[in-house]
Amino acid sequence: MDEEYDVIVLGTGLKECILSGLLSVDRLKVLHMDRNDYYGGAAASLNLNQLWKKFKGDEKPPAFLGSSKEYNVDMVPKFMMANGTLVRVLIHTDVTKYLLFKAVDGSYVYKQGKVYKVPSNDVEALKSPLMGLFEKRRARKFFIFVQNYDEADAKTHDGMNLQTVTTKELFEKFGLDANTIDFIGHSLALHRDDRFLSEPALDTVKRVKLYAESMARFQGGSPYIYPLYGLGELPQGFARLSAVYGGTYMLAKPECKVEFDEMGQVMGVTSEGETVKAKKVVCDPSYLPNKVKKVGKVVRAICFMSHPIPNTNNSDSVQIILPQKQLGRRSDMYVFCCSHSHNIAAKDKYIAFVSAEVETDTPEAELEPGLALLGHIDEKIIDMYDMYEPVNDPSLDNCFISKSYDPTTHFETTVQDVLSMYTKITGKNLDLSVDLSAASAAEE
Repeated sequence: MDEEYDVIVLGTGLKECILSGLLSVDRLKVLHMDRNDYYGGAAASLNLNQLWKKFKGDEKPPAFLGSSKEYNVDMVPKFMMANGTLVRVLIHTDVTKYLLFKAVDGSYVYKQGKVYKVPSNDVEALKSPLMGLFEKRRARKFFIFVQNYDEADAKTHDGMNLQTVTTKELFEKFGLDANTIDFIGHSLALHRDDRFLSEPALDTVKRVKLYAESMARFQGGSPYIYPLYGLGELPQGFARLSAVYGGTYMLAKPECKVEFDEMGQVMGVTSEGETVKAKKVVCDPSYLPNKVKKVGKVVRAICFMSHPIPNTNNSDSVQIILPQKQLGRRSDMYVFCCSHSHNIAAKDKYIAFVSAEVETDTPEAELEPGLALLGHIDEKIIDMYDMYEPVNDPSLDNCFISKSYDPTTHFETTVQDVLSMYTKITGKNLDLSVDLSAASAAEE
């Protein structure tokens, strides 16, 4: 192992696998190592036996859940926006050929104890029970403005510069009330808290536009897609890509100790007594614990059910966002539900995740509003994990560390982290102007 690599990637989590693939396509010499003997790291996909072993030790899963191998339970379950950045990355790298996608049935938002379908355009706004008659008309005008908005065409700007006008000011111009702002900001623009209101409106308008365009893409009940057999296919797809371009993979490598020279710069990685030289190291927080800080904690319930979530039109797959204000919280709560329709559970079984950032001393109790939406739960597993962010300066030590996965049930924040890391590593932006029709979703 006396070769030298441009980059050593530690951990086969989704972020690390995407970066490994992208860097290999750029013709960098990449070595990818993981201390585990399976792909995926924190974002692995487990069968029923593996899941029970992880959370319940020697206890066996109940027989009524069916065969263990029919389950692919994602440890970080997230849907993909059909026209979103991750799909663009998949097309850019041609990883789409390793995956089969299927549209997600429903996208819902929580208001005053009930769930409602998220309206995404002017026509749906007029039909939505989320708003009264006059508010519907105001929302319709807002949606038409967003649909017509073109950054390059001043005629579509209504005399506003969205790089200086705040989101709050934009909503005020259309006279939208607090409830409407809540669902547009949190379930369409997918902001995690209310800070966006004081930030320039351009970002929110682009996010709402992306949601509406993704929604129109498959004419389904949501803007989201999800791979058949779950996300476990994704890291492996990028691993194959990396291998095609000459990347080397090594699983089950214990320790993986990052080595530094006297200047504090990366010089390589040691495992089993051998050191491999490298100019740069990319890894998840667990490989360099002294270069990250804890920024919070996620609590989630993994729930097994024998029915779809009530009031979601019998959706086999669905996302529900519970905006912070509705719950008196500082950040949103998320419900992700998927089933046999995406080949991740046995027939007639549904898996729902309720996840949130921990804000009190009784984390499990915080999930109550989300759990209350699910109806009867057959089995429930509670999980908690810490979230970390890097505190190092990569320009000084050549270590590029990803952030831990947040509680969101969609990929937009995850991919932003990957793209910003890619730019820091390579000094360039990834060109994502691709033909989106290259990723199609399976029909029923």
